[in-house]
Amino acid sequence: MRHPVALALFLSSLLTTGAAQSDDARFKDLLQSAGMGKANAFIEADYDRFVRELITLTEIPAPPFKEVVRAKAFSGMLREAGLSEIEVDEEGNVLGIRKGRGRGLIAVVAHLDTVFPEGTDVKVKRDGTKLLAPGVSDDSRGLAVMLAAVRAINGAGIHTDADLLFVGGVGEEGEGDLRGVRYLFDKGKHKDKITAFLGIDGPDPGRLVNGALGSKRYRVTFKGPGGHSYNAFGLVSPAFAMADAIHRLGALKVPPKTTFNVGVVSGGTSVNSIPVEMSMDVDLRSESRAELDRVSLAFATMVRDAVEAENKTRSTAQGRLTAEVMLIGDRPSGETSIESPFIQRVTAAMKAFGIKPNYEFQSTDANIAMSREIPAAVVGHGGISGRHHSLDEWTDVEKTSSVKGAQFILATIVSLATN
Repeated sequence: MRHPVALALFLSSLLTTGAAQSDDARFKDLLQSAGMGKANAFIEADYDRFVRELITLTEIPAPPFKEVVRAKAFSGMLREAGLSEIEVDEEGNVLGIRKGRGRGLIAVVAHLDTVFPEGTDVKVKRDGTKLLAPGVSDDSRGLAVMLAAVRAINGAGIHTDADLLFVGGVGEEGEGDLRGVRYLFDKGKHKDKITAFLGIDGPDPGRLVNGALGSKRYRVTFKGPGGHSYNAFGLVSPAFAMADAIHRLGALKVPPKTTFNVGVVSGGTSVNSIPVEMSMDVDLRSESRAELDRVSLAFATMVRDAVEAENKTRSTAQGRLTAEVMLIGDRPSGETSIESPFIQRVTAAMKAFGIKPNYEFQSTDANIAMSREIPAAVVGHGGISGRHHSLDEWTDVEKTSSVKGAQFILATIVSLATN
């Protein structure tokens, strides 16, 4: 539940400012201010430290649900950058505050976790200005850019109207199910105070995520009596029931921007055994909350019908076939309108840096804020990167583009936090 008074003050300040001066003109004035000039110069002078911290963070493994070592290192970096009230909350998020004048609280978030399992080699290799390592861009670079922005704001002595809550979040990837940000809004000490949310994630400078792509993920486990493939032939089989359910899902008609996928199948003990158990992991997505609910209900019906069909088709003399449908991921849908004052300010920042905004629906940490009607967006951390979620992931830290990317993030944060 968002804090209604704080949110009202924050939205009122955006609307009042917008009425007096266009966002484009206001942002131009901000960029030309002495404080921003000093902060931008700080970003450029701080470039070498940005690269060092990016490498340091990347080389600290942060597999899903095991982000604690990186969290400890990042909390120390936030403290060195000059934030106050540094803490690692019970879910593992790293938090630091930069006090403004108390007119709202903006959460600025990059995620600590990577998709790579424990034991992955994360040693950074250099090829000119390219850095190569799993997770070096997604989202180690977002964390490093955040640190650069914090130092620049403090180094320039910039005063903001809103307080700033900088967060290194956990659980953004895969089965993490946005657990870090979910905790931030449900149980964290600032849960009723956050009035806006800015995520730093991904390299594309034109990417402006203003929509939350909702998803539901299920693990379906089919169980039966099992038996010898020859001697018990004819008994109900979890394999056939699962195959039937997959076939039914594959034939489902969905509108644009709604998808389904069977990503993992597993089970069985040997080629000559009827399986006792088979399972599949299914991902359903949609920009529309109503459509996602419809597809989820249809999928549950398909599983039930596949089980009933198998129990009718083959023998249940040794026991009936059953299926358990377990929800393993639930990312809510939502949207912050392109016309909202919040998105208009982010858009103005992009335009001022010569960036054409591409408004998108994606599944990000911002899903939680958007689903609760809290103004939110996710923007790229700049630079050029590639091969995300692969062992040969890379990011280019060429100085000009890297400095520009960090300056864009810096200016966006200051703009959103200044009336």
